[in-house]
Amino acid sequence: MKKIRHYIAGGILFTWVIGTLAHFFYDWSGQNSLAALFFPVNESTWEHMKLIFFPLLLFTLLTRKRASGFSPVLPAALLAGNLTGTLCIPVLFYTYSGIVGKNIPAVDIAVFFISVLIAFWTAWKFRESDFLYRHRTGVWLLCALMAVLFFVFTIAPPELGLFRVP
Repeated sequence: MKKIRHYIAGGILFTWVIGTLAHFFYDWSGQNSLAALFFPVNESTWEHMKLIFFPLLLFTLLTRKRASGFSPVLPAALLAGNLTGTLCIPVLFYTYSGIVGKNIPAVDIAVFFISVLIAFWTAWKFRESDFLYRHRTGVWLLCALMAVLFFVFTIAPPELGLFRVP
């Protein structure tokens, strides 16, 4: 149990650091079209969802074997947490900005950090879930679908508020 806590804490730090740096990777790459698929290309809420999704996916892929040693369901739990945390970004952003009537950069940053915490809290809660273990392939497929959606909607964003720069 203590090892899983340390693992989760390391994942939170990894996701916070890589997610924060990811905000700048696209520009640092000289606006490389391959980098555009994985890192935000503008200030839209959709693009900012990449700040959790790809760093946490990378953490899961890099540590999958080790995570399985702690708990066979932990990689799937991390992916379920990834989907949850990623979806928390628009929910928290639009909730607070709808109440306040504008977006506040410091609160936007807090939304990212809180969403990462929610992602790992979800992984912690599902770390021993038999249901999730039985449906782990479905969780992997949902994450693959989410990645494809990021790629497609980066190239051709729909005319919806989620994809517009606030």
